[in-house]
Amino acid sequence: MTSDELAVDCHVHVFDPLRFAYAPDAGYVPSPAETGTPTLLDEVLNVHGVRHALVVGPNSGYGLDNRCLLDTLAQGHGRYKGIAVVKNDASLTELQDLRAAGVVGVAFNAALLGTDFYADTGPLLQRLRDLDMWAQVQVEGDQLVALNALLKDSGVQVLFDHCGRPNAAAGLQQAGFQTLLDWADTGRAGVKLSGCAKFAARPFPHADALPYVHALIKAFTPQALVWASDWPFLRAPARTDYGPLRALVRDWLPDATDRRAVLWDTPRRLFGWDD
Repeated sequence: MTSDELAVDCHVHVFDPLRFAYAPDAGYVPSPAETGTPTLLDEVLNVHGVRHALVVGPNSGYGLDNRCLLDTLAQGHGRYKGIAVVKNDASLTELQDLRAAGVVGVAFNAALLGTDFYADTGPLLQRLRDLDMWAQVQVEGDQLVALNALLKDSGVQVLFDHCGRPNAAAGLQQAGFQTLLDWADTGRAGVKLSGCAKFAARPFPHADALPYVHALIKAFTPQALVWASDWPFLRAPARTDYGPLRALVRDWLPDATDRRAVLWDTPRRLFGWDD
């Protein structure tokens, strides 16, 4: 992969505590080394030749406070789209306002909050469906099995974080990962090829994640896959750098046409960028 290949980063966070204070009840507060302001994000993307980014509202630091996210979208003047964090009973009006500000979906973080936390979200999922917004779902292990009927029955389009975060030691036949692969035939799911450090046991370049990445590429094809860095790497288990993460795509997708789809064409189509 060359640095001049067009790219979209489909999972980054922003933290700007000098302008937007962290929530007093935040479960985790980023350290100074994990802080990523909108200005720094802009510079990182520019250095690495990344044109756009999907900015994900974090549970860490801000909880349900989307002000920093919305400020970043406004500053970006179309460079960014957003994923917000909302209450399970968020109203249609609230979702419409978020969509008007550049938000394309809502985060469902079962990996952090558990599957039972989302048991009452059927109406929210249906509102997202009606607004043509995404349910961005982060699960780990076999959690998707418990959420699957709720997501399928809602008719919402689902964006799965970080390769579905399988148990790297459990093999491709584990129930959660097979449930994820079954979504490939629905026509309303996408997967982020990202976050290998969150489920691989081996250090970078995470060789034990490769079978899962290859299985996702085969099932979903580059037309339903996107790439993401997870910058600025909260609670990373080891040193993480942006450039090597982006370069992994060359190893996963040696064909330039496939890389262009995952890095550029597919995210622009799925999330509505029109350059």
